[in-house]
Amino acid sequence: METTSRAEGRPAARRADEDYLRAPFAWYGLDEAFTGPRRLMQVGTAADGSVQHGSTGHGEAPSIKSDASGTEKERFAVVVTVAASPVRRTGDGTGVLEATTVSTAAWLAGSGLLVHTWPASLDHMTRDNWLDQQTETAFELADDLDGPAWTTLSLPVDGVPVPFHYRETEFGWVLAGSAAGVHLGAYGRGMSAYGLGFSQIKDLGAYA
Repeated sequence: METTSRAEGRPAARRADEDYLRAPFAWYGLDEAFTGPRRLMQVGTAADGSVQHGSTGHGEAPSIKSDASGTEKERFAVVVTVAASPVRRTGDGTGVLEATTVSTAAWLAGSGLLVHTWPASLDHMTRDNWLDQQTETAFELADDLDGPAWTTLSLPVDGVPVPFHYRETEFGWVLAGSAAGVHLGAYGRGMSAYGLGFSQIKDLGAYA
C-alpha cells in the first residue's frame, strides 16, 4: 500500500484537525487500563490525500537503540490503525489503491519498530542498507502470518476478545489483528503485549 506519512513536527492540535479528524474510520489506542502518557504520532495518506492509516503512541517516546542492551528500561507501545478497504480507485480517479488486510497492519507495525532500531557500529550507508533489508524481511513475514515466525494470542478490543498474530524480535514485539472496520497493528518494548487491551478513541484530545 503506497502512502505518504505526515511527520510529528507540527503542533498536535493542528495534526488532529488536519489529519486524524479527516479519517473516515475510527482510531484505536490502548484501553483505559493504560494510565501513562498518550500522543499522536503520524498518519499515512494516499496520493489523493485521503487518510489511510495512522499511529498513536503510549508511554515513553520511542528512541533509537543501537543494540538490545538497556531496551528493557524503555516502555512504550504504538498502536497502528489501518482502514479496512478492498481494491478501489483513488478519489481523483487517477489510480487504484490496493486492498488492506491484517498483513498491511503487520507490515506497518514491523517497519515502525525498525525505525527506532539501529545496529551498533555501522556507518550511515550500511545502516540504510540494513534498514532496507530488514524492512523487506518485515514485509515477507507480514505476508506469511500463518508461518512459524508468528504465534497467536487473544487480546480485548472494546472489551471483546480478538485473535492477534504475534511475534517477538530482538528489539521488541509486533502484533496484528482486526476490529470493526479497521485492521490493528501494534509494536513496542518494555511493556508486555500479553497484558494489553485496545479500544476506540472517543476523544483525540487525550492524545494532544
